[in-house]
This record gives sequence, C-alpha cells and structure tokens, in this order.
Amino acid sequence: MNAYLEKAFNLQQLEKELSNISSQFFFVYFNNEAAGYLKVNTDHAQSEKMGDESLEIERIYIKNKFQKHGLGKYLLNKAEEIALELNKKKIWLGVWEKNENAIAFYKKMGFVQTGAHSFYMGDEEQTDFIMTKTII
Repeated sequence: MNAYLEKAFNLQQLEKELSNISSQFFFVYFNNEAAGYLKVNTDHAQSEKMGDESLEIERIYIKNKFQKHGLGKYLLNKAEEIALELNKKKIWLGVWEKNENAIAFYKKMGFVQTGAHSFYMGDEEQTDFIMTKTII
C-alpha cells in the first residue's frame, strides 16, 4: 500500500495529473469537512483505451466516516453529468474484484461488469473488474 501511495500521490505525479486538460477533480464536503473526491478522465488520459465516447472514473473515494451518507452517489451523478455535457455515451471504472461493497454499489447505480484488468498495489498484481454504464 505504501509503495502505491508513494507512486500515485507524490507531488510530481499530482502536479502532472492536475495539469492534464483531459482530467478533472471534484471534492465533496460534509459539514464543512473534506469527505472525498472524484477524478474523471477523457480521451488520452483514460487508463485503458476505451474510446472517445467514454469517460473514466479513475478515482472515487469517500472517507470511511462519511460513507453511507449518499456522497458516493452524489459523485457518481456528477461524473454522469460531466459525461453528458461532453457527449460521452459510457462511463466506466475499475474496481478491485474483492471489494464486494463497492461492486454492489456500482451495480445498484446501473453499472455492469464488462471486463477485467490488472492493477498493481506496489509489487502485488491484483484484478480489477471493469464496470461500465451506458448513459446515452
């Protein structure tokens, strides 16, 4: 986990991601406290080649103490709103195959499993399910 965090969230990597015009970040607050965030990618910023008609939800995180307050649904709806504004037809994301709560949540929100890919947590290879929602 530490290796992943150091690679994905070091200052140089964050500056690179924030300056990418094909990526957008959104933060959600609960009682004036940062509760989570959303990162979406289009075009070449997508982590997999899913085509010009797709928007990727690369990250959607809600702090544990703020889960079960509808914030994840709020951020997913924000991603769908962005996709519609950009005339995208699909939203997709990768979710760890063992994260049963997240998988159930995404299914409830209209996503279906359409594939899988490898995800590395440090040196450990894990499998992420690719889940997709058609919006147009």
